[in-house]
Amino acid sequence: MTDFKNRDHICFVGIGGIGMSALALYFAMGGYSVAGYDRTESDITIKLAENGCHVTHTDSIESLPPVFGDPRFRDRVLVVFTPAIPSGNSILTWFRTMGYTIRKRAEVLGEISSRTDTIAVAGTHGKTTVSTMTAHLLKQSETDCSAFLGGISKNYDSNLLLGEGKYTVMEADEYDRSFHRLSPLIAVITSLDPDHLDIYGDHDSMVRGYNEFIGKIRPGGKLIASRSIIPLLVIPPSLDTRTYGFEEDADYRAFAVEREGDHYRFSIQTPEGVMENLLFAFPGIINIANLTAAIAVALICGVTEQEIRKAVLLFQGVKRRFDIRINLPGLVYIDDYAHHPVEIKAFVSSVREYFGERKITAIFQPHLFSRTRDHAEGFAEILDMLDEVILLPIYPAREEPVEGVTSELIFRRMRSAKKQMLEMKDLPDKLDVNNIDILLTIGAGSIDTLVSKIEEKLKRGVMK
Repeated sequence: MTDFKNRDHICFVGIGGIGMSALALYFAMGGYSVAGYDRTESDITIKLAENGCHVTHTDSIESLPPVFGDPRFRDRVLVVFTPAIPSGNSILTWFRTMGYTIRKRAEVLGEISSRTDTIAVAGTHGKTTVSTMTAHLLKQSETDCSAFLGGISKNYDSNLLLGEGKYTVMEADEYDRSFHRLSPLIAVITSLDPDHLDIYGDHDSMVRGYNEFIGKIRPGGKLIASRSIIPLLVIPPSLDTRTYGFEEDADYRAFAVEREGDHYRFSIQTPEGVMENLLFAFPGIINIANLTAAIAVALICGVTEQEIRKAVLLFQGVKRRFDIRINLPGLVYIDDYAHHPVEIKAFVSSVREYFGERKITAIFQPHLFSRTRDHAEGFAEILDMLDEVILLPIYPAREEPVEGVTSELIFRRMRSAKKQMLEMKDLPDKLDVNNIDILLTIGAGSIDTLVSKIEEKLKRGVMK
């Protein structure tokens, strides 16, 4: 166990990551001296600097404040890293060589989890949206909460929420089995589609990892799971388990969904009764399922129906999750973090459902060599649902190149006649604004650096 009280300086190696940045901000706001390294500047690292964190983009111990590089003070320093950091990182190597206390991000989050009533949201997709919705419902009520989110909430413009309530919402990441470090009071599992097979080997092993996560729920705690995945779960008979979804036998069931302009109107059957005629202004039928999970948690935590109704109507979404950047007659631009075939299918289906049979052009950046290798056929099948596709090179993230694995694996399998491959540097210049009705940018890598530039070009085109 790490005693944070005996440490007053914390260094985050990979501080710009969405999970790491929330932790860094948490400690900075708690009065700690926080520094960190990340490869490139981003909106996240700029915000950290504005909140008192020393952020460097130079991989050298000399680029950090002197106290971090002075071994005499190593007992006052905690080093936190993410598995996404390459093993050859100079700063991390120096800390290891000099005998500093080093912890994975998941270990630190686990320590915090053990000290609060944690609501941990897991799943191969949907967990960021559900955790952000859950935090919003609690935050807009007398119950209140704190939250470590895997995305930037548009309601609060942050991935860290601090509050006075006893609950803390956390996104439970299955990568590197990080979620096994958590000890939740309430756990949510949204989905179990095959992913991170570079870690688990196969789908069965991944599912066993989730079942181990279920075993981390505290005595007297609760599990809330999508009704569709219940057959895959091994649930202790003594665990209080609730289900959610559109299925008739779900404990929390969304039904009577109707579209009214830019809103959905729907009802939810709960064990306590029916919540009728909720109004929800966020696009996508899949997000009604996500919201149903969040409402289940909120009700269990004591949030009232009236508080839920108001918060549902005010929910603005998460940056890079069905993030509508432009919505004008004849021109729509949406950015989304989807990086797994099932996520992309849900995203594209939601766009079709919300905007009708309009022409959709998508720019997709595959994320990870291993995921591209494992799901090339699935990616191709989903991308063929679109009218036009621009495919970018693979974003490697933490991985070294794999021989024979490039975006060509997907490109060759696609049947669409309107497909092309481009380099990142060629966008947005080669984007034909006059040929766009609905544009999507899709991916979990560096494609986010193109979003503002694409948005500006599209707006200039409209103004001509």
